Amino acid sequence: MASSAFSDLLDLIARLRDPTDGCPWDRAQDHASLRPYMLEEAYEAIAAIDSGDPKAIASELGDVLLQVVLHSQIAAESGAFSIDDVIAGLSEKLRRRHPHVFGDASNDLPSIHRRWEEIKAQEGAEKGDVPILVRARKAVYVLAKLERLDLLHEDDDGRTEEERAGYGIPAAIGQAWRDGLDPELALR
Repeated sequence: MASSAFSDLLDLIARLRDPTDGCPWDRAQDHASLRPYMLEEAYEAIAAIDSGDPKAIASELGDVLLQVVLHSQIAAESGAFSIDDVIAGLSEKLRRRHPHVFGDASNDLPSIHRRWEEIKAQEGAEKGDVPILVRARKAVYVLAKLERLDLLHEDDDGRTEEERAGYGIPAAIGQAWRDGLDPELALR
């Protein structure tokens, strides 16, 4: 079922992008023009998940999938990559990041978390274009796992206002973690 439905979706997107009789709006899109939609659909999926409504979740996940398929179709048209490349790359990444399933690594949660971070670091997964608050949240999460949130409250003497603000934001994120809150959800 999923294979047939997925194949139908790929055909539908290719038809919408067809240069002769496709949709003018879909044909006019490129990776850059779709950037805001990618982010918007991700946030809408999060809102649907927060609602707990299975129909809303399915609908919004469909919109996220549309972004993946549409970007893949655009790339395939220029010969850059295809949806098969996206899927193969993801499958390879998941196998590499799960040596406890696809290899002989230990299967206890602390080892799994530690290895996951090590593997991501080796892959260069930390991108410079990730929003700074997302990176701050991740850094604070790592400090929380290491039980070192105290590092966020070191002496402020000698710091500029900008430096104090820069330390204050992660400190607030850390406080949310200590209080058992997800900082992103609390901010929303």
